[in-house]
Amino acid sequence: MKKTIVALGAVLLVCVSAMVACNGATSSSEKNEGMNNATGTKMVDEAGRIARGRYLVTIMGCNDCHSPKKMTPQGPVPDSTRLLSGHPAGMPIGAIDAKASKDWLLFHPNLTAFAGPWGVSYAANLTSSETGIGNWTEEQFFRALREGKYKGLANSRSLLPPMPWQNFRNATDDDLSAIFAYLKSTPPVDNVVPAWAPPAGAPQQ
Repeated sequence: MKKTIVALGAVLLVCVSAMVACNGATSSSEKNEGMNNATGTKMVDEAGRIARGRYLVTIMGCNDCHSPKKMTPQGPVPDSTRLLSGHPAGMPIGAIDAKASKDWLLFHPNLTAFAGPWGVSYAANLTSSETGIGNWTEEQFFRALREGKYKGLANSRSLLPPMPWQNFRNATDDDLSAIFAYLKSTPPVDNVVPAWAPPAGAPQQ
């Protein structure tokens, strides 16, 4: 009888040990699965945010001014090798009629340089290059589009025409964040855009 009780006790002990081991393994497995799911969700969310940003940049017409153009039988189209890289460094803009620039807004044929009463302004490099917005913070980007500040710096000059930042100031945080994420994901195009040229006699800010 005693042998039977001892045997049963041993069996129970083995069963309990096995159950504890299984539960431990399950918990560890579930924990790892949860971590993987969280990581996967984060990656999916970021991909979705970038896709949203690309969509917004496309429909908002950012390429119209910020991308150099190639001439085609249908007119100028964005150069796919230099998307969003701004006015090309070293590209001449030619002579500007001073009288016309006082009364008119003049566009360079490349649609990346503009002349008017404020002088001559150039479309900025928005790619992930250090010569673009590669070193920008999201806070700078928000300030540029919400407050119209050059390079998103609090004490900098105002953004110049024809940049329509006033149209974007009421965009949601999520949309601006998505645009910034997309721009940060773009291929870097090294291009130092020429500095603003104020009208003759006007001080540079």
